[in-house]
Amino acid sequence: MMSGLSIDLSTRDRVKIAGRMLVGALAERGEGVGEVQIAMRVEESLGNCPKYLNKKDVKVHVPSPRTVGGGVSGEGGEGGGVLLGREAVGVVEKADMFFLSSTDGNTMDTNHRGGPKGFVRVVRNEDGAVVLAYPEYSGNRLYQTLGNLRLNPRVGLVIPDFETADVLYLTGETELLVGEAAIALMPHAKLVVRVVVREARFVRDGLPFVGEAGEMSPYNPPVRKLAWEEGVVVPGQGEGQGGKATALATATLVRRQILSPSIARLTFQLHPEKGRQPVLGMWKPGQHVTLDFSDELDHGWSHMRDDDPQSLNDDFVRTFTVSNPPPSQSKGQEGGVVGGTEMELTVRRHGPATGFLWRHNTRVPLHLPVLGFGGAESFRIAAAGGDPTTKAIFVAGGVGITPLLAQAQGVLAGGQDLALLWSLRAEDLPLAVDTFEKIPGLAKVTRLFVTGKDADEDALRSMLEKSEAEAVVLRRISREDVLGGSTGSDNGGTQTQTKYYLCAGPELHRVLESWLQGEEVVSESFNY
Repeated sequence: MMSGLSIDLSTRDRVKIAGRMLVGALAERGEGVGEVQIAMRVEESLGNCPKYLNKKDVKVHVPSPRTVGGGVSGEGGEGGGVLLGREAVGVVEKADMFFLSSTDGNTMDTNHRGGPKGFVRVVRNEDGAVVLAYPEYSGNRLYQTLGNLRLNPRVGLVIPDFETADVLYLTGETELLVGEAAIALMPHAKLVVRVVVREARFVRDGLPFVGEAGEMSPYNPPVRKLAWEEGVVVPGQGEGQGGKATALATATLVRRQILSPSIARLTFQLHPEKGRQPVLGMWKPGQHVTLDFSDELDHGWSHMRDDDPQSLNDDFVRTFTVSNPPPSQSKGQEGGVVGGTEMELTVRRHGPATGFLWRHNTRVPLHLPVLGFGGAESFRIAAAGGDPTTKAIFVAGGVGITPLLAQAQGVLAGGQDLALLWSLRAEDLPLAVDTFEKIPGLAKVTRLFVTGKDADEDALRSMLEKSEAEAVVLRRISREDVLGGSTGSDNGGTQTQTKYYLCAGPELHRVLESWLQGEEVVSESFNY
């Protein structure tokens, strides 16, 4: 038996073939290099769609193959003594496609799996055990690969590096994780293939081609990280039906206040599910809530959807920071949320979920399942009594202010030394005015950095004058602005240290981290 895949990465064309090998010939072209000719009787063929194929300009390359390390097959246990070296792990981590072969015992199948760089995750690579995992995206529902793996878990993988011509060959066994099992390993993935590697061969400069990266597939979903990786939000608690996390409460939209052309405050009433375990506990200041929009936005399966390719693999589970503090007196079942408790979200319109919230007719009831609250304890600023030895500097970009909104009142009342550096677009200044009106005292510890081509200095200052902001600057935030308050000061004989809290978009976040190397920093990203 044999199978193969004919693929053109410049046009995203591919055809699978399977059948029987009739004859083969090998002509050597030097040490470790040869030309293979094979005659194959094709018994099956299938043209496949272009989904998840990232374009590449492939060119002929004369290899100089050299095996670097390897593994030995084991009997029982995960990995059986295999360990991937640094170069091999690098090939896995940068891969945006790989090839796999499977069989049901009667015929074979070879196909590709593609996605964004990093879509294959290294679950384990230690103590002689190698485990990889990747998400299965929405396909053609023929289940030729998955069907084979369901009947026979053995698999062969080839992971190429198109830039260097290095290649990693793997064999092993698979486990198909569906629903809750998939979410437990890789949140937001509906189906995950877990690969226990039995043998590995890494060949440096082993491919007869190289390729220059081109256009990425518009169907690629975001990278799905493992549950324990940094910044990952596990979307639910408890076990649900059909691979969906169980709702612990319902959030009903009751008010929508438009603060700027792209920012709104949404108020929801929470109604816990009666008798549901675990009970939905009250959120803590600075935490986020996870909502499920799938009943409103999921259109079900379709093979292709060129008008909205991202929707094919979207679980429509979204996470938002809660921007109001929890009620001071909360009496519920085991300290849980009481029915009717109001929760505020301050959100920017971006993507299908927030777009839906923006255009929804508020006269029509909207009920969204609540999957839980979450958020790192380290991102909560000490409130009660404050910390006289630490100055907290919160650096926010746009709606990155939201984790502070629920904390600021308690932090200021507790006497904590706090400074806010807030970068905001001119069109979003009404958010700042509203924030300073709602949280007395916050403006006096805030430096506002206003950006935007249409920023009118006189109009901006007039708008913010009543808020008594410490400073309003019409420029981008600079390194000197951020580090200016980091020097320790004497506070009644106590040396004050500085702790930075960062919440900004990816670009600003990267810049801030580069400026703050060596400083104490905790951060919250927008990459939920």
